[in-house]
Amino acid sequence: MNFFKPESLHVFKIKEFRLFILTRFFLTLGVQMQFATISLQIYYLHSKQEIVLGLIGLTEVVPFIFTSFFSGYVSDNFARKKIIMIALFCLLVGAVFLFLNSQPLILLLNNLGMIALFGVVFLFGIIRSFLASALNPFMSQIVPRQHYTSSATWNTTAWHTGAIMGPVVAGIVFGYNNFFNANYCHFIEVVLFALALFFMLQIKHEGLPEKGEKKETILETMKVGLHFVFKNKLILSTLSLDLFAVLFGGAVALIPAFTDKILHLGPEAYGLLRTAPAIGALAMSGILIFFPLSKKAGLALLYSVATFGVFTILFALTTNYWLAFSMLFFTGAFDNVSVIIRHSILQLQTPNTMRGRVSAINSIFIGSSNEIGAFESGFTAKLFGLVNSIVIGGALTIGVVGVVNKLNPNLKKLDLTDI
Repeated sequence: MNFFKPESLHVFKIKEFRLFILTRFFLTLGVQMQFATISLQIYYLHSKQEIVLGLIGLTEVVPFIFTSFFSGYVSDNFARKKIIMIALFCLLVGAVFLFLNSQPLILLLNNLGMIALFGVVFLFGIIRSFLASALNPFMSQIVPRQHYTSSATWNTTAWHTGAIMGPVVAGIVFGYNNFFNANYCHFIEVVLFALALFFMLQIKHEGLPEKGEKKETILETMKVGLHFVFKNKLILSTLSLDLFAVLFGGAVALIPAFTDKILHLGPEAYGLLRTAPAIGALAMSGILIFFPLSKKAGLALLYSVATFGVFTILFALTTNYWLAFSMLFFTGAFDNVSVIIRHSILQLQTPNTMRGRVSAINSIFIGSSNEIGAFESGFTAKLFGLVNSIVIGGALTIGVVGVVNKLNPNLKKLDLTDI
């Protein structure tokens, strides 16, 4: 019996979508490798304190939140391809700076140390806000509406593939060469961002947004975007689920400390463990390509977020490397279900005239919760201990599912084919 759905591959007949997926892959690979390298540098240079890992997320999320409202306006009023290209160029420049900063012979830059690392993280928060507001709306413009669900699946597949490879490469290169040779990691990042920029340049579609009938100020456009999200109960519910799941279940940020203090292994072991959620998410993407979510999407959403919380707790309680890997694998697999459903809903229900603003608000809900969750995890680990903080986060995630289900009982009846 052939379970494969050939229609899921039809979207690859579109040349510009193929180029977009390649851009997405190399961009994600570069970003994930860069952040893994920076996390390892900061952790092993700063007395192995969990709270410092949390500060990395906080350093990124503050500029990200403050910039996101403006970036949504920019995405809805200017060519999205140019926004993405400028952002990619800035990432490339940042990677070159990190490469130079890691050269022992360049004493002036090398002496910047932690300031340089946190400075790049801060600037990336600004860059990421523009990428978040422009990437998904741009993808929606280069594929027909009937391919939205399959394009969302392939988009997350490209992201998770890059997320798998980035920390593994960073962990191996960093682990076997130590901090003073982190320049090898940062050189690879330069190449990856250059490739992402190259493929983006090949896309001919400019991603020009549709203009609304009424000319609005920046503040008015922000207000309209917020009003749209908070009046749409379906979008608000799905965003809230992901927000609190990521906020409370932020165990990923503590993996360097968990690998060191619980598993008693070095940074080379961190790379593979860090990618376990992404490997699980990629596996789930493969399943969802064969069996696309549609009629029972609401139930799948609620159960997947609750199961994510369960496996987060189980991860905290294990002291075996491969068991820990397996638990993180399943957190990524079930988290990806909610990601694909959320992206599908946003694509299907958001008018093109406000895709940038809604995408920016979505990124504030979800993207910022990763970094705030990292800080929350580092802070609670300082107060209650490493293992207890992860257990508390998983339990709170399960509780959020119950609250959202009670506030919006119709969510479990969600059928994507009716939207």
